[in-house]
Amino acid sequence: MKLYDELVARGLIAQVTNEEEIRKMIDEGKATFYIGFDPTADSLHVGHFMALCLMKRLQMAGNRPIALIGGGTGMVGDPSGRTDMRSMMTVETIQHNCDCFKKQMERFIEFGEGKAQMVNNADWLLNLNYIELLREVGACFSVNNMLRAECYKQRMEKGLSFLEFNYMIMQSYDFYYLFQHYGCNMQFGGNDQWSNMLGGTELIRRKLGKDAHAMTITLLLNSEGKKMGKTAAGAVWLDPNKTSPYDFYQYWRNVDDADVLKCIRMLTFLPLEQINEMDKWEGSQLNRAKEILAYELTALVHGKEEADKAQDAAKALFGGGGNKENMPTSTLQEKDFEEDGRIGAISLLVSCGLASSRGEARRLIQQGGVVVNDEKVTDIDQKWGADAFRGEGVIIRKGKKVFHRAVLGE
Repeated sequence: MKLYDELVARGLIAQVTNEEEIRKMIDEGKATFYIGFDPTADSLHVGHFMALCLMKRLQMAGNRPIALIGGGTGMVGDPSGRTDMRSMMTVETIQHNCDCFKKQMERFIEFGEGKAQMVNNADWLLNLNYIELLREVGACFSVNNMLRAECYKQRMEKGLSFLEFNYMIMQSYDFYYLFQHYGCNMQFGGNDQWSNMLGGTELIRRKLGKDAHAMTITLLLNSEGKKMGKTAAGAVWLDPNKTSPYDFYQYWRNVDDADVLKCIRMLTFLPLEQINEMDKWEGSQLNRAKEILAYELTALVHGKEEADKAQDAAKALFGGGGNKENMPTSTLQEKDFEEDGRIGAISLLVSCGLASSRGEARRLIQQGGVVVNDEKVTDIDQKWGADAFRGEGVIIRKGKKVFHRAVLGE
């Protein structure tokens, strides 16, 4: 199966502007394509996973990725899928976030001469002269058409700033600039970016002629992928200092039954023949599929060693052997205990980072969301002596999916 057909079979392609030519370019490794990343945090999260995996697949087939960091557009703010205006970021914050992104992307794609490139659209957008931009680019856009775009329609009732209204023009100019200066002939993005992407393709054609080869393509469920980055406990980051490899593993281990095979097909690099066999799995076999998904993605982001540790810790926790030392662990010191040598439930949650404040810890306990060594904590004044934390320590569960070990330091 050629690459384009595989992307379709994996459910990764939703819309294209010229399927025949796009198929040919991708299959022959002749696409130089870009995907944009908005630098609103200092780490990528699981909502970016689909784009990163796609870049890896395409590069493996000889195509050249461009990771476009929106240092310039990030100062404007993308209204797509938002109900409020994004807060402004400083240039220094944006640059720091860009640097963090590249380190994480290097696990997926190979940068270097003739390979993948990372560019920042601040390099050309911040130097634009407003009047020149209006004359060169503004004349190519119809306000009527822009207002019909879904990304703007969603914000019209609540208020759309003129700042945000410029976002489509900025993103379109990105493709135009990359086409001219980097030989970029294809752009990828989520369904929520479709109007902006079409704007870029149209701008190239209007400025450079109908024969200019500029293609657009969207990723199926990329908007859904952004939602995957959020859980009740917050974002699931690719940075191990924000989301530990174990918690990352557990996130994928706990996906819904209805989503596990879809995630395996779209996000892992397992052969389609193997995945198609899994389509027949049901009942307890789906738990095995979740373990495969969790292991494959943890290895992809954090490496095989960390994936092995996370899998081992999960087995220890759920009765299949394994080593509890590989679980996320907090080491308590004497100062964490009261004068009587005991620690209270509220202090325990805060000390282990399972609650950001004593008030949050109190609410978790009162709502029945805390279990220590398989016993639900019902009393906010419950305490444990230091001896309970010696050896393997105690296992704390917050909610249904967050597990943590607490041990006493030497």
